[in-house]
Amino acid sequence: MEIRWLEDFMALARTRHFSRAAELQHVSQPTFSRRIKLLEEAMGATLINRQTLPLSLTPAGEAFVELCERVTRDVRETKDRISDMESEASARISVGSTQGLFSHFYQGWAQQEGLAERLQLNLKATNWVGEQFLDALDNGECDLVLCYWHEDLPWKDHLSEDRYEWVTLAREFLVPVSVADENGQPRFALPGTPEQPVPLIAYHSRGFLQSAIEGHLNRRKLPANLLPLNENTQSAGIKALVKQGFGMGWLPQRMTEKSERFGSLTRAGDKRCDVPLEIRLIRLREPRSDNLLTLWKKLENKHV
Repeated sequence: MEIRWLEDFMALARTRHFSRAAELQHVSQPTFSRRIKLLEEAMGATLINRQTLPLSLTPAGEAFVELCERVTRDVRETKDRISDMESEASARISVGSTQGLFSHFYQGWAQQEGLAERLQLNLKATNWVGEQFLDALDNGECDLVLCYWHEDLPWKDHLSEDRYEWVTLAREFLVPVSVADENGQPRFALPGTPEQPVPLIAYHSRGFLQSAIEGHLNRRKLPANLLPLNENTQSAGIKALVKQGFGMGWLPQRMTEKSERFGSLTRAGDKRCDVPLEIRLIRLREPRSDNLLTLWKKLENKHV
């Protein structure tokens, strides 16, 4: 049974005339009559008394027309709700964020800016590495990218001003940390020596942060003497291994809160080893929607 058959029957109940009802439904009378007959067969009852002029409804038809009105009303209201939901979803702006920034920056920032209802996180982004975020902007997988930025990114030249725009939302430091020993001192401390290098839980070489650490240490001429034991794409993975005492690592300052499960983190080096970063929001210079452009102008005015 089709919804249009119910609409046919309601038109017939109103007009009590096959030809006029067919005209209202924009079909030929034979087609209309056939659909009413199919409806009666589906219901297993005669719904129209064809022996009266004008036509009349049988008792079964009277009961059925009430059902038709309820069903078609429910379908119409549901379609309207779905349409509203689709409109709201299409109006949302898709954001690709690194996992660390999503966990420790994005949600607070979006709430503070009053943007939480207008933005939608692309969960695929938690598996992206480095320049894959720019690729996602290019191919339409997201409208905005939230990421760390610094001058030592090996692919920073890809961020052409001809193609992309960005605003700096905040600044951050990567801080060297280790678990503490029984005296409250870092178990693994900078600098190490060539004979006894410091075990390091490192970031993935294609990500945003490892090149920042290496570039900073080289510019400041800080002999760290590190022994990389592991590479992680996510700050959370580094934090977990550092807290379990496998080595030291650099974490965004926002992530260095204390933890009772694995023991407190403590500094593994002085502030000369802190690596400065920007937190940037990036978009294509040619926006894909007016909603995005309106949001962007608001952010630009606030973060000039």
